[in-house]
Amino acid sequence: MKASIVIPCYNEKDAIRGTLEEIFHSLDKSQASDIDVIVVNDGSSDGSEHVLNSIQQEFKTYPLTIVHHKRNRGYGASLKTGIRKSHSEYICITDADGTYPNNRILELINKTLEKELDMLVGARIGADVSYSKVRSIPKMILVPWVSFLCGSDVPDMNSGLRVFRRELALEFLKLLPDGFSFTTTITICLFRNKYMVEYVPISYTRRIGKSHIKPIKDTLRFTQLILRTGMYFAPLRLLSPLFIGLAILFVLSGIYDIAVLSNLTEKTLLFGFTSLNILMFALLADMIDKRN
Repeated sequence: MKASIVIPCYNEKDAIRGTLEEIFHSLDKSQASDIDVIVVNDGSSDGSEHVLNSIQQEFKTYPLTIVHHKRNRGYGASLKTGIRKSHSEYICITDADGTYPNNRILELINKTLEKELDMLVGARIGADVSYSKVRSIPKMILVPWVSFLCGSDVPDMNSGLRVFRRELALEFLKLLPDGFSFTTTITICLFRNKYMVEYVPISYTRRIGKSHIKPIKDTLRFTQLILRTGMYFAPLRLLSPLFIGLAILFVLSGIYDIAVLSNLTEKTLLFGFTSLNILMFALLADMIDKRN
């Protein structure tokens, strides 16, 4: 197979049929015979398992594989299951909730192959984007931060519609989380290791059914994962703003102490030693990262 479309599914009984029908219609229209579909039911409790089993019987002639998790293991864990199950060169991931333009999946796969990219991401910056304002607020901070860590413009850090090489996903599989931060982490991993990543604008519509994302809890998890991944792949870049901030405070405090107090205070010395320690730690971590 050229590519596998992996779809994590958790309590999506009202949306999964429409999602699969849209994908199969697209495959039929293009007569693509080297693409298969893998749906991972992540311990759904709303009857999604029965809907998927019914679909599998109904679409026997299509290259459809359905895997059932006995319990809910998380979005990233479902993707990992699908990646391991696949034998294709490329993996395309999308959501089961009907939010992404799945009729463009073949276009993304073909563009990835034509340009020999390592990952192509559908960025939710197209003309028709319906996005929760609550979820967009933390992204105003997190997206520029991720772009800074990656050293490149990242218009959408956690889009769930993307195509990437399976071998690269397997290479970083142990680092990729089991939760919603899977997509953000693989973005940082590939950018920091100089792989070829591009973005294309896509539309994004309101989901069918209730969202599983918890804005505050998941934002905190995103922040934690970004810190951990940044420390692993870009420690110098991650810690440099903190070092620069403390160094500026050291200089300003020193100027005040000399000009006004005619003596260096403990506060100034604390700023100086702390900034120096952070710099040394960042350089050491960066050296270890480059040796690995």
